[in-house]
Amino acid sequence: MSHSDGTDPAGKTPVPPECCGGLSNVDYSKVARWEHRTRRLSRLFGSSHLACYCLAFVIVLLNVYRSHSMTVAMRAQARWQLMDGAAGFYGGVAFVALGTALVVSSFLALGFTGTFLGDYFGILMDEKVSGFPFNLTENPMYWGSTANYLGFALIGASPVGVILTAIVAIVYKVAIRFEGPFTEQIYRERAQRHKRE
Repeated sequence: MSHSDGTDPAGKTPVPPECCGGLSNVDYSKVARWEHRTRRLSRLFGSSHLACYCLAFVIVLLNVYRSHSMTVAMRAQARWQLMDGAAGFYGGVAFVALGTALVVSSFLALGFTGTFLGDYFGILMDEKVSGFPFNLTENPMYWGSTANYLGFALIGASPVGVILTAIVAIVYKVAIRFEGPFTEQIYRERAQRHKRE
């Protein structure tokens, strides 16, 4: 509970905005759900498209930071002999190729705003994308990204990289449990509005 001045009841500690729990723990889907409820970012930026682009910019920057941090962590650890061979290297290359194909084809199928939570900003697609790669898996962007991290961990023979990849996969799985149903709700609401019109 915070006071109107943004501090805790004791008046000493700033309370992070309701939308994201503080910069160190940003949950993009929570920010987007908050935007869907309030439209505050769209009003702040004067346009839902501009607000979506700005959130996308922040998401990309934080993902670059995450990738850099994972690379630094993997390089700081010794290579694991068991993984350090041709099979690990070529397996890693295969995972990176698969992951990149899933990520790039997802982006091409969804477009910029479809990729970066545009539906939460009221920027809806005409219909649900069901072609490649969505006919393989419902969340190809997340699983492609996970495959990329795993691939780089295998190429680097890094057990730390494998552990960090598992953490990323768990976080994505949790995000999907919240993001998927909420996105479906947005499109159901639109369908109901169209029926009434």
